[in-house]
Amino acid sequence: MIKKKNEYGHELEVINVRLVKEPSFISETPIKTQSDAVNVVKDFLSQYDREVFCVLNLASDGKPIGINIASIGTLNAALVSPRDVFKSSILCNAAGFIAFHCHPSGNPKPSREDAETTQKLRDAGGLLDITMLDHIIVGCGNRRSFSFAGHNLLKGRNLVAAYERYEKEHSYER
Repeated sequence: MIKKKNEYGHELEVINVRLVKEPSFISETPIKTQSDAVNVVKDFLSQYDREVFCVLNLASDGKPIGINIASIGTLNAALVSPRDVFKSSILCNAAGFIAFHCHPSGNPKPSREDAETTQKLRDAGGLLDITMLDHIIVGCGNRRSFSFAGHNLLKGRNLVAAYERYEKEHSYER
């Protein structure tokens, strides 16, 4: 931080921010599949006793360049704001991101609120030219997960309607 005086003699603090290329501390291997993505964050997320929502930011070649916890919630809910999600994506110059959150119950089955959050983030990412590649829910304490992309729920305009169709077809899987 540098201190300068303006034309009126008032002291101003000048703060500079710059991007610096550093190697990924997460993994140098590009994320190509849902399994690759889950392997990067499953141990990290499965230790929580409440819902935690995080974002894995990716370079254009699929290499992880940062992970950010956007929200720590309660036993069965986490408030997720696009502002908090995309702050880290913009700062690390991400081309895309994968959203993750955990279900402390161990059951990775998404809720309607999960689908609504996914649609909101996918649409906001589209406006920012930061592609949402997936939203993966991890069951705490086990290796189970649910991928919105893996179930073809990210395609199409109305993700929530696609989720509702999926829910009707798979309602016996509770």
